[in-house]
Amino acid sequence: MTRQSNRQNRIVSALDGQPIVLIGMMGAGKSSVGRRLATRLGLDFVDADTEIEAAAGMSIADIFSQHGEDDFRSGERRVIARLINEPGPRVLATGGGAFVNPETRDLVKSSAVCVWLKAEVDVLMERVRRKATRPLLKTPDPEGTMRTLLAEREPIYAEADITVMTGHGPHQRVVNLILNALDAHLRDQKADRAAR
Repeated sequence: MTRQSNRQNRIVSALDGQPIVLIGMMGAGKSSVGRRLATRLGLDFVDADTEIEAAAGMSIADIFSQHGEDDFRSGERRVIARLINEPGPRVLATGGGAFVNPETRDLVKSSAVCVWLKAEVDVLMERVRRKATRPLLKTPDPEGTMRTLLAEREPIYAEADITVMTGHGPHQRVVNLILNALDAHLRDQKADRAAR
């Protein structure tokens, strides 16, 4: 067995059934990095936004336009709670505003390992410009909106167990950084439990 597969087995074992929850701004790469991370660890990948759309029977943009953000956030909270409470470890990518909800944040912090994919505004804007499906950026000044959201959310995202910077490089580099950070975090957690 290689050192790399030893590490991956150790991480999955140390998760003890907990999911890995990825948080961060839209465009941070939660879905694309999350899929690769799940593959590396041999876990299922779940995208909360996809699950919300399936539950609602409509796109997130349509939920926002027909029912408003409050209705979307309520559905998002219920779907994420269901996904976190399902048995077995998995990698779960959440929407940019999910962790802002105090109920969701408490559940993630108590029942999962939380990883914040942190990115600079220019990286986020470059990525979100590729898709016109971001309801919160349908404003006269999308970059200004992004900066405002980032300023509001960063102190909340900082409550994550692990923070990993993501940028212009390949997603595989970010996956490696997450694996290193997960391994260290889970070892520290185990040592803390043993010391009690």
